[in-house]
Amino acid sequence: MMTSRWHPDEDATPSPRDVEFMAATLEGQHGRLAAEVAEFFSNVHSENGDAGRSWAWAGVAELVRKRERLRLNLE
Repeated sequence: MMTSRWHPDEDATPSPRDVEFMAATLEGQHGRLAAEVAEFFSNVHSENGDAGRSWAWAGVAELVRKRERLRLNLE
């Protein structure tokens, strides 16, 4: 079996499709807590000095919150 290895120097910029998939996955697994879960991942990566992944997860949290507002007709 091939193992994947995480390299902090790799570009972690997700595509818009990746962000959509990550948001949908979190929403499916964590429901209304999805944005908070994404923020948690963002903060962990930020504290570990990985700005790229932190930024990526912050974008996921933002998208989850936007989708929630749209579902509630607040936008």
